[in-house]
Amino acid sequence: MPRKSPNPIDVYVGGRVRMRRMLVGMSQEKLGESLGLTFQQVQKYEKGANRIGASRLYQIAHVLGVPVEFFYDGIQVEGQFENEGMAEGEPANFDLDMLSTSEGIQLNSAFFAIRDPKVRKRVLELVKALGETSEIGLDDDGDGLNGNGPEADRHDSETANGA
Repeated sequence: MPRKSPNPIDVYVGGRVRMRRMLVGMSQEKLGESLGLTFQQVQKYEKGANRIGASRLYQIAHVLGVPVEFFYDGIQVEGQFENEGMAEGEPANFDLDMLSTSEGIQLNSAFFAIRDPKVRKRVLELVKALGETSEIGLDDDGDGLNGNGPEADRHDSETANGA
């Protein structure tokens, strides 16, 4: 009998557990010890392979210092809850997988370490601009040539000569 794929909600909640654990700098082993579990069980929860029960989710929330609702924030499951009348508009393009990576955690931590809200806003604007540039295929200097081939060489020499 083929294995059943994890429920998308379990995967989402598990991803939020992983993200929060990493944000507070806790290992899977340490979280497991706090809950009386092995790190392998924590790993299964985080991947959505094992469903987290209500009482266990409450314990996890307590250990990680967040309300239980944190694990459901931003959830959007296609085809479900569409006719309930309380649905909000489409969420922003949000990649939980990227945010759960080491780079995503570091970026998030560094961003929130910036105390000046004006500086944070400027950093956000910069990152958005960089993201837009990569979406339309422009390179670092905005010419779209990506520094490759004879056209790039010609462009570079024209730029250097003030043309």
